[in-house]
Amino acid sequence: MRAIRVFRQLIDAGLLEIGDGYRAKNAELGGSGPIFLRSAYLQDSGFVENMPERFKETDIVGFGAKVAQSGDVVITTKGNSTGRVGVIRDPQIGAVYSPHLSYWRSKDATTLDQGFLQVWSSSPEFRTQLSGRAYSTDMAPYLSLRDQLSLSISLPPLPEQRAIASVLSALDDKIELNRRMNGTLERQARALFRDWFVDFGPTRAKMALSGTATKNEQTRDAPYLAPEIWSLFPDRLDDDGVPEGWESESVIEQAEWINGAAYKNMHFDKAPDALPVIKIAELKAGVTQKTKWTNTALGDKYRISDGELLFSWSGNPDTSIDTFIWTGGDAWLNQHIFAVRSNGTRSPAFLYTMLKWLKPEFAEIARNKQTTGLGHVTKQDLKRLKVHIASNELLEEFEALVGPIHARMRANLFESGTLAQTRDLLLPKLMSGEIRMREAEQIAEAVL
Repeated sequence: MRAIRVFRQLIDAGLLEIGDGYRAKNAELGGSGPIFLRSAYLQDSGFVENMPERFKETDIVGFGAKVAQSGDVVITTKGNSTGRVGVIRDPQIGAVYSPHLSYWRSKDATTLDQGFLQVWSSSPEFRTQLSGRAYSTDMAPYLSLRDQLSLSISLPPLPEQRAIASVLSALDDKIELNRRMNGTLERQARALFRDWFVDFGPTRAKMALSGTATKNEQTRDAPYLAPEIWSLFPDRLDDDGVPEGWESESVIEQAEWINGAAYKNMHFDKAPDALPVIKIAELKAGVTQKTKWTNTALGDKYRISDGELLFSWSGNPDTSIDTFIWTGGDAWLNQHIFAVRSNGTRSPAFLYTMLKWLKPEFAEIARNKQTTGLGHVTKQDLKRLKVHIASNELLEEFEALVGPIHARMRANLFESGTLAQTRDLLLPKLMSGEIRMREAEQIAEAVL
């Protein structure tokens, strides 16, 4: 038996707490205290990892209930991102919510399971109510605390709440694990790229061993690579501070850069042979109900498939200028995104690692051109940016080390896509009681 309860009733009964964020003054920020968790940090794929603002004050007691707790359901409440939902995990615990975020927190786990509340926040029952409240006028979408108080939730008995949360949380936890694993793998690849092609660590170490390094040069005092790789690095830096014999090439020379097509409303349809149109939103969240579709082919070069590297060159410098591995199947590429394709000289693993290493520089370029919150990186910028290129033999050794890392990242992305599809299939069926728990468990176990 499922009971329909209104949020206000749950709050009055001491079962639920909701609230919004803290209105920080600029003078309070700029220190090493807790993170000020702005709504921009919450993307469709979860909380982004960037350089957040922090408070000067280190004591979180003064912020009261507006401090993020493990398991909190967090929802954006203003603008085009209204209704974006996240869950507080280790990296965000102790952060202070900003005003455009609301949190939902169970106060009695014997009646309202926090895990079930997390699951419900993604359910059709909530999404329908969200649409009726936040998008009911021509003004910018907005979900006020008053609107949230009127939300109604179908609550099954506690054991069923916990069972539903357990099945779906297992899928979400594996997706989160894959995301964190890919973050670690990416950092490993970037560290190797930096050491070899930016800091020239092996060559500097060789100079230290031979006694030719100056006091100001960063050095290591022993070989730290396999002998066959070590021997491929030059013994010294040239007058420009680059390993002798290495070339300096522009970023644009490293690949073929295909900007997406300018799809317009007249192109969109749901014909049987239509494919999704990939904009920046799809790079972050995949194909969703908001995605536009078309069977209009504006050129074969705009058709993308699994495994392609896509570089988003326009948007918010901190959250949109980035490189992605596409795993959403055949699709059409929209403008403001480059398909980064091999021109026969560099591998996808090298290109991906190079672009991820350059991400802060791309963000700074976009920030310097920023208007109304948006910036961009052009082909002219890619011509100006330079990278140092080693011998073909050394590039092959880099590929041997980074290629498997890149392959593992792709595999994790594909697995997460399957897990997300399974979760999205089970979610409405479990919430409506259409499917039995045992059957749902078997389906989930098959993909975990």
